[in-house]
Amino acid sequence: MTTSGERLQKVIAQSGVTSRRKAEQLIIDGNVKVNGQVVTELGTKVTDDDNVVVNGIPLEKEAFVYYMLYKPRGVISSLKDDKGRKVVIDLMEGVSERVFPIGRLDYDTSGIILLTNDGDFANLLMHPKHGIEKIYVAKIKGIPDNRELARLKKGVKSEKDLLKVTNYNILSTDKSKNTMIIELTLQEGKNRHVRRMMEQLGYPVMKLKRERYSTLTLDGLKPGEYRALTPKEIKQIRNAAVKM
Repeated sequence: MTTSGERLQKVIAQSGVTSRRKAEQLIIDGNVKVNGQVVTELGTKVTDDDNVVVNGIPLEKEAFVYYMLYKPRGVISSLKDDKGRKVVIDLMEGVSERVFPIGRLDYDTSGIILLTNDGDFANLLMHPKHGIEKIYVAKIKGIPDNRELARLKKGVKSEKDLLKVTNYNILSTDKSKNTMIIELTLQEGKNRHVRRMMEQLGYPVMKLKRERYSTLTLDGLKPGEYRALTPKEIKQIRNAAVKM
């Protein structure tokens, strides 16, 4: 909240109580009070001086936190999984705030994923127009030639999407095993982007890791470990998104 006011549903969502959509329904249903008065109008603005109560419980706004996790393979990028599989939140022991992942990494993909309780920050990074740069390293089955690799920049159609990279770099090839390790730079992130793109070219991904997210790298982290972002890192990422 600020002195100029924030929308009530946004403040409730940022507190970690529930999602913004569910917060809107709580307001409509008359389950939210501001300064002792029931508020049912969406868009009502509140400030730090206002007393907000949701379902009879006073709202306490958490301080914003920002974390980077080295997600291992075999972990779901979600808050829960209906199949009982391990999720990223299970790896965030010691974090008391109600954080959520920014975007997703596939179950079989490892690497950097960010978690926060700052909805505006998450939306900024996930919005397609901001094009946050991400670097992946993929091990693929087969060895494409230069003509085929050039299609990665031009774009490969998959269903209704045009999947492409801004740059690529061959790291190694193994003719005896018929495999290649390639670095791919993306400024967008559609569902299973790299895997679908390579499958369309006929070179399925055997292993995939996101090694860089904007200015962030995995240096100092092992799979399953996390750390808080520094104020400088947060500012750098935010500035990178705005510039894009």
